[in-house]
Amino acid sequence: MIGNAFEDREEPPGASRSASSNVFPTGGRQAAAPEIDAALRTAFEGEWARVVATLIRVTGDWDVAEEAAAGAFERAAVTWPRDGVPRTPGAWLTTTARNLALDRLRRRGVEAEKVKEWIVEREFEGGTGGPPDPADVIADRDGPGWDDRLRLVFTCAHPALPMEARVALTLRTVGGLETGEIARAFLVPEATMAQRLVRAKRKIRNAGIPYRVPPPDALPERLGGVLAVLYLIANEGYLASSGDRLQRLDLAAEAIRLTRLVTQLVPDDPEARALLALLLLQHARRDARAGADGELVPLDAQDRSRWDAAEIAEGLRLLETSARVAHRTPDRGPYRLQAEIQAVHARAATSAATDWAQIAARYDELAGFGHSPIVELNRAIAHGFAEGPQAALTALAALEASGSLDGYHLLPAAQADFLRRAGEADAAAARYREAIALARTAPERRYLERRLAELA
Repeated sequence: MIGNAFEDREEPPGASRSASSNVFPTGGRQAAAPEIDAALRTAFEGEWARVVATLIRVTGDWDVAEEAAAGAFERAAVTWPRDGVPRTPGAWLTTTARNLALDRLRRRGVEAEKVKEWIVEREFEGGTGGPPDPADVIADRDGPGWDDRLRLVFTCAHPALPMEARVALTLRTVGGLETGEIARAFLVPEATMAQRLVRAKRKIRNAGIPYRVPPPDALPERLGGVLAVLYLIANEGYLASSGDRLQRLDLAAEAIRLTRLVTQLVPDDPEARALLALLLLQHARRDARAGADGELVPLDAQDRSRWDAAEIAEGLRLLETSARVAHRTPDRGPYRLQAEIQAVHARAATSAATDWAQIAARYDELAGFGHSPIVELNRAIAHGFAEGPQAALTALAALEASGSLDGYHLLPAAQADFLRRAGEADAAAARYREAIALARTAPERRYLERRLAELA
């Protein structure tokens, strides 16, 4: 399970994951100057998915692509401190990775080498064969070059794969997360996740799943899975799952960029627009959500002047157009409901002015889309702020009894907060300790420890 607690709450912190601190290539090299480390980290966050996607396109081999990309970053970690950061790090990494991939393919045999080299030459010369890929149409219309990452998302989100495998594979190939990090996000052993990723890539290879954006007539049946994957990538960016960082802004930005491309593919789809609105309204609060030292800042303590007004305006505008596009289907979809919840927060001039009753009503509707313990958690919290602590504590107790959030730190964190509000300090302290023991990121642990200390 991936915690999709997109909803900020007044007190309890959000779920968390992080990545690049662990996948970043540091092993086996001497410490580099801070500016080199910063350049390597920036290159990793900005170029990993691009390099992997390009190599998958030109080699057709996912394992070779990932290994060559990792090798290129390892070489950069050795070469850049000695020779300096290249003027175009992305091009340097792509060329290095391509050469590593070709070396690997050559070792597999002369015949295979010729075939692969022919594919590489053809692809790099721009030949694709067959009808144009919708990703190329978008790129030709709106910007320079191609977008292999959009192809990668559609391939990872193919309906032949189970949903959890789609998300895991996308987090690995697009997000650059390591297997252990994805395993923690899904609350499964690392070996289980490794097997899941291997099976997913094998399925793509054996089933001949094409590496491309599907044609327009096939988009509707693929869209739901793609939006779900983009949502979860953004979720990982909004609240990192491990490590020392609260947010992964690179992933959040990438999810927004890819969702924009999807809305261009399906301009009349209200849920695609609503998802983009949701991501923008969430992303607009990024600067206010963490303090100067990376500490979590809860919603009620955030400086709202630091919210990105332009992104909020765009998110609200998209939400309005989503509603107009959906006029023939008045029922709200899950992304629109969540975007509307975020719009309530965005429109509130102060925390005290937040219309929690409206938010609770939206969560009631959202719960109708199927059982999600995270939605139930946020629903309980919203009703607690709308109706008082006891309403939340009753709902949270029922959620705890269900066992659906066992081991998830936000459940005891929420209980601790409402127990504190109800004046039950001892019970609140016990729940804070439980949440601290379960929290998976340093900023969340520090936040919970501070709240516990305030009870003394």
